[in-house]
Amino acid sequence: FDWAMKRLLRNKANFDVLEGFLSVLLNDNIRIKEILESETNKDDAQDKFNRVDILVKNHKDELCLIEVQNERERDYFHRMNFGQAKLVAEHIDEGNAYETLKKIFSINIVYFDLGQGADYLYEGKTEFIGMRTGDVLQLNKAQKKAYSIKNVSDIFTKYYLIKVNKFNDLAKDDLDQWIYFLKTSEIKDSFTAPGLPQAKEKLRRDNLSKEERVSYDLYVKQKRIQENELVTAIQEGELKAEEKYLPVIEEERRQKEEAKQREEEERRQKEEAMRKLAAKMKKYGEPIDEIIKETGLSKEEIEKL
Repeated sequence: FDWAMKRLLRNKANFDVLEGFLSVLLNDNIRIKEILESETNKDDAQDKFNRVDILVKNHKDELCLIEVQNERERDYFHRMNFGQAKLVAEHIDEGNAYETLKKIFSINIVYFDLGQGADYLYEGKTEFIGMRTGDVLQLNKAQKKAYSIKNVSDIFTKYYLIKVNKFNDLAKDDLDQWIYFLKTSEIKDSFTAPGLPQAKEKLRRDNLSKEERVSYDLYVKQKRIQENELVTAIQEGELKAEEKYLPVIEEERRQKEEAKQREEEERRQKEEAMRKLAAKMKKYGEPIDEIIKETGLSKEEIEKL
């Protein structure tokens, strides 16, 4: 899918695939007006290591920035913020009123566990909450009439975050069918979500042109090389760490075992001392309750002495 976004889905003949995905995600009947180019778009040999961007203008003149991120990035939230800020700056002409700013949807498909959360699908929006009353700031009547929107949050960028690897592979609805496809590259015959039947046909490798197949195969090859390099780096790092820290770990384990043995010996000696004390107190006729209180032994243990 990420390769297709950079190559196939920019073609107007294939808009129905992206339209289906956006319609399901945004819960609206989305029609793509055009594919835009942004300063944030990249188109070079390093794309496989970075984001795969596609910027869409829909029939409402809203902007949909779709980003696929394959590699782990600690600062990806910051990049999401930068991406929408960059679009805002790029799509308002000098001298235009601020109200001409386009609504932006930032759609982020990531293949690593970004942040900490149990879900695989998150939605983010901007709201102003009263610090004293807790109420949500609303538009006034004039603003609602002028802008044809309902909420203040409708003005600001809306974020969608799909954590693909968190998906449990159980497709319960249309959106889950799309996420299943994003995770597995498989479209089951039973899937009927908008855009998926078209994707199943148009993204079939056998249906690609010779040039497209070469491009796709090269992408897959580069992806495998990258993954192999990553696995090799991890294995080498683990080996070096093992060689460096294994003696330290073994020494810590030995010290813990010795400390455990000392504690066991001290406990055994203390118990033996209490038994001797109890026997002595019993010999001299001390009451059982007093012996229990002094030694901590049970009545049964004392009676056996």
